[in-house]
Amino acid sequence: MNFLIELYNFLKIRKKFWLLPIIIILLIFGGMIILTQGTAVAPFIYTVF
Repeated sequence: MNFLIELYNFLKIRKKFWLLPIIIILLIFGGMIILTQGTAVAPFIYTVF
């Protein structure tokens, strides 16, 4: 949890709020790959990339 607080403080202090959508999308794609690994859905997700 400390990492998230430090990340938020970095974004707030350095005015880098444009990085927030990139971070969110990377987390969503990473979560999809982890959750669907070894299932029948995995080949369809890998074709997106």
